Amino acid sequence: MKQFVTGFLASLLLISSAGCGTKNDGSVSKENSKEVAEMAGGVYRIPMVNQKRNTVGYIEVYESKEKGVDIHLSASELPPGTLAFHIFEKAECTAPTFESAGSVFNPTNKEHGFDNPKGPYAGDLPNIEVGADGKVDIIVNAPDVTISQGKLSLLDNDGSAFIIHSGQDDYLTNPSGNSGERIVCGSIKNGEAQ
Repeated sequence: MKQFVTGFLASLLLISSAGCGTKNDGSVSKENSKEVAEMAGGVYRIPMVNQKRNTVGYIEVYESKEKGVDIHLSASELPPGTLAFHIFEKAECTAPTFESAGSVFNPTNKEHGFDNPKGPYAGDLPNIEVGADGKVDIIVNAPDVTISQGKLSLLDNDGSAFIIHSGQDDYLTNPSGNSGERIVCGSIKNGEAQ
């Protein structure tokens, strides 16, 4: 009986792991989306992948006690220095360019940048400071978005993506502050990573 139970459990493990992986186009498959993103106590944990599709960290997103959402970013293997960080309009992280994520999240039709009198976009976030060791661990607030239902929801029909750029945001220039290429991405749609 013990051999039967062990064999049965091993078979289940093989069957459940067979659906895990990434698509050949660089995006994460839906089969493993629940494994990749977790929600516990109102906190969404989203993996962040680089241009080679390697996981380099995670984001935890949750409703802020103040306003909007708080975003805990923990990542490594990044270029040291000041880097731009934005929320994009689509839950698509197709490597290596991540252009599939569309534009910075802007449901209120403003212009880009904290220093722009007609801005900022809802998806504009403060620059992040990456240490000489290539690591960052920071909590930032996004006051103009939510993970609840509504116009400002990150969990709308096409979801949202979190992107780190290769350069810093100048907080003014449209459409994304001369931030450089998109180098790390994590996405969420209806509570699941994509």
